[in-house]
Amino acid sequence: MSSKAILPGEPDPGGTDTAETIAQQTLAKRGAQYANEVRRLLDAGLDVMRRCGTRSSPRVSDIVAAAGLSNDAFYRHFASKDALVAAIIEDGAARLSGYLHHQMAKASTPEMSVRRWVEGVMSQAADDDIAATTRAVLWNGGRISDRLGSSRPSHAASLAILLREPLAQLGSADPETAATLVAHAAVGVLSDFLWQGVQPTRAEIDHIVEFCLAAVTPRSVTTEQPEPGQASAR
Repeated sequence: MSSKAILPGEPDPGGTDTAETIAQQTLAKRGAQYANEVRRLLDAGLDVMRRCGTRSSPRVSDIVAAAGLSNDAFYRHFASKDALVAAIIEDGAARLSGYLHHQMAKASTPEMSVRRWVEGVMSQAADDDIAATTRAVLWNGGRISDRLGSSRPSHAASLAILLREPLAQLGSADPETAATLVAHAAVGVLSDFLWQGVQPTRAEIDHIVEFCLAAVTPRSVTTEQPEPGQASAR
């Protein structure tokens, strides 16, 4: 049986392309490097933002210095400082969602799961350092929306997703809508605590939990339909 010799530069049809393998390895290394740079910029940006508080907006030069990176590294990942601030807000929301999910997983009942969710959200105002950081993030987020002419960023929707399952287990006829309403109400109350510089009391947290549980409309309760020709009440 004759065999055909594989010439240099000619890919082996039955094997792995060495060039492709090396290219993928290079991309993987570069991807890991870039991910590390982004994480350092996010953490440094949050740290500088915390130190600036609500007095001033962090500068790119301060952020890259704190991250130990260059301006080139910054603009490789973010088109502007506003883009970094938006990413910090998104990263913070993801971290909070992860924390809430972890706390809710410890609950043995849907009622306790809702309580864990409320306590986790309100924990952003229960500690002075965390409250100061969250307040600075919200302040910078508001400045972004003012410059761009957009609405202030709100992550109530992402937090609401965590409430759908326990509210459904409690018999909600529309857990998605109920979770959204509850989340927006809770985030609004949290915002009040943050800007007033006060910590929620145990009684206040209990009241918020009661409100959340009261938002559950049993499946057996149906909405009365308007008669023909009548507009539905809004």
